Amino acid sequence: MAAIETQTASNVPNGPIARLRSLPGNLLGGSGEASLTRRLAGTIFIIRVLSAALAYLAQVLLARWMGGSDYGVYVYVWTWVLLLGSMMDFGISSSAQKIIPEYRARGEHALLRGFLAGSRWITFAVSSIVSLLLAGLVKLISPWLEASEIVPLYIGCATLPPFVVANTQDGISRSHDWMQLGLMPQFIVRQALIIGVTTGIFVLGFRLGATTAMLASAAAVWIAMIGQMVMLNRRLAGHIPPGPKAYDIGSWLSISLPILMVEGFYLLLSYTDVLVLQQFRSSEEVGVYFAVVKTLALVSFIHYAMSATTAHRFAEYHALGDRERLSAYVAHAIQWTFWPSLAATILLLALGKPLLWLFGPKFVVGYDIMFVAAIGLVVRAAVGPVERLLNMLGHQYVCALAYGLSFVLNVVACVALVPRFGGYGAAAATSISLAFETVLLFYIVRQRLGLHVLAFGKRS
Repeated sequence: MAAIETQTASNVPNGPIARLRSLPGNLLGGSGEASLTRRLAGTIFIIRVLSAALAYLAQVLLARWMGGSDYGVYVYVWTWVLLLGSMMDFGISSSAQKIIPEYRARGEHALLRGFLAGSRWITFAVSSIVSLLLAGLVKLISPWLEASEIVPLYIGCATLPPFVVANTQDGISRSHDWMQLGLMPQFIVRQALIIGVTTGIFVLGFRLGATTAMLASAAAVWIAMIGQMVMLNRRLAGHIPPGPKAYDIGSWLSISLPILMVEGFYLLLSYTDVLVLQQFRSSEEVGVYFAVVKTLALVSFIHYAMSATTAHRFAEYHALGDRERLSAYVAHAIQWTFWPSLAATILLLALGKPLLWLFGPKFVVGYDIMFVAAIGLVVRAAVGPVERLLNMLGHQYVCALAYGLSFVLNVVACVALVPRFGGYGAAAATSISLAFETVLLFYIVRQRLGLHVLAFGKRS
């Protein structure tokens, strides 16, 4: 048996199955697909944590240097850039993790080369057109805007195309297991450039207003994207043999647009609690709740890391028709999403008061809300990145339906609970909707794929 397991995966399919099922192993040690996944997920998690720290530092510095009014305008414009930029690639950054492995598995190199080049040109062209239309909209409504908002909004429009292309390149990089190349430019380099440029402006004695800060941020986005493009092209040149390109734009969009729907509902689900709370409660209570959500964000980073690492492998094993290998890898992904998430939740709840105190002594009153909000995160982690599994295996529409129903439930629950219970109601509504989403996803995967996707319980 030992001799069999040392053979390659192509000769003996049970080799990787045995490795995947010998869990848990060392988090970052060992060899094989399971260990590679854990190492890559660990890399992504560390990058996201460092990015969160840099983003927090950047916001503290800008708030101190710019003053309340200019800082408010900057945050307003930058938030629009983040929201629109995350959706203007039409889901191609995520669908790349399905399309690229399938082209590789089928040996369709012309289509692969076409997608690697065409996906970036398409997202750049479309986002540029949309940005021009948005700039025209800013011009049209400028009489109703504050004078201090107009120029930063124009700069924000100019920032969108490179932001979108960077997202597309992130998806391409992750499809080749180049996690650092995909994430570092966006999450580390860009943040560091924003801090460095604005610090230089401030130290040199120039006024750091909203316009200047947006110019610095736009420059950081362009520089990081171009640098990422140069490095990605070099790696692809050594990885993909040269040859003719073929383009199947209709097929790309048919795969990408449903994934965009899933991600759109996810974004709406992420912001509903805060937006509804703002309508019914004081800004102080909203601030406390926001601090609670940011403190628990570490748990969601684990889910993000495992999702980003596993999606293209789901597509690859499905394209190869290797169901046993796919089932084992799904089980591995769920295990390494749920148990670390549970451990992180327990740790954050144990340290909740001192962590909230870092925001200010008044924020400690939100400690009890953490327990309510944590329930939904732990329940959702119990099925791991199954939304990526559904998207990669061609079930994007039903996955979008599950997210859409969860979003509607979240809105209804928030409107019902927030006016009476405030932050507790917002946390309860979100946990209820996440539990509902978990049940839906579990049922869908069970019915459509015949897989057991809980971190515990008997597997079929």
